[in-house]
Amino acid sequence: MSHPVGQVAGFAGVTVRTLHHYDEIGLLVPSGRSHAGHRRYSDADLDRLQQILFYRELGFPLDEVAALLDDPRTDPRAQLRRQHDLLTARIEKLRKMATAVEHAMEARTMGINLTPEEKFEVFGGKDPEEHAEEAESRWGGTGTYAESQRRTARYDKDDWQRMQAEVASWGGRYDALMASGEPATGKPAMDMAEEHRQHITRWFYECSYDIHRGLGEMYVSDERFKEFYDSMRPGLAGHLRDAITANAARHG
Repeated sequence: MSHPVGQVAGFAGVTVRTLHHYDEIGLLVPSGRSHAGHRRYSDADLDRLQQILFYRELGFPLDEVAALLDDPRTDPRAQLRRQHDLLTARIEKLRKMATAVEHAMEARTMGINLTPEEKFEVFGGKDPEEHAEEAESRWGGTGTYAESQRRTARYDKDDWQRMQAEVASWGGRYDALMASGEPATGKPAMDMAEEHRQHITRWFYECSYDIHRGLGEMYVSDERFKEFYDSMRPGLAGHLRDAITANAARHG
């Protein structure tokens, strides 16, 4: 049984032009011709077309597809198993991408409840949603990130200003603590680290000691966070990281 090119195009969801191109480059040469010279495709041709479309969906260029299909050492069953593995991996990747998009849509929907003017007034030239995007990339899909999004969605301008005031007060006192020569492992520094952890818990999400320890490492490894804390006092990011570690051990 053979099929005309238009019918095959309909089966496969490709254009007639695509099938003509595959014929011209030798990738899929139809097994027969009609009396009028029109292309006719056998069932074996359709099997090959299915293989071609599988690999094309996976991003393989046409020359690589031809090399794979025409390799005489290739077992057709092994070929199908390989394609199944590749497609399964692709499906999983797409599923994760879809989940990430869903979380991004949720974050944008919930948003930070400030007008552009209020954002500028509270945060200066920095957009707080940049930090939300950073959180999405690091913790998207976790309960921690979702809880932070739920809480901040309810905050208005006054809430953000109170939060900023707390941060400023804490930063001034930590600056003074370092200026006095207090070590990061001393009780005053550990108490300041504990206050920092409780600030996160109060405003964003339940910050366990393990999470807090991880944040401390990020404050020195990520240049953006390091710059934020070191702007309060040079070296503060590293000092705080050590204080957080000591405080976590104290409560461990």
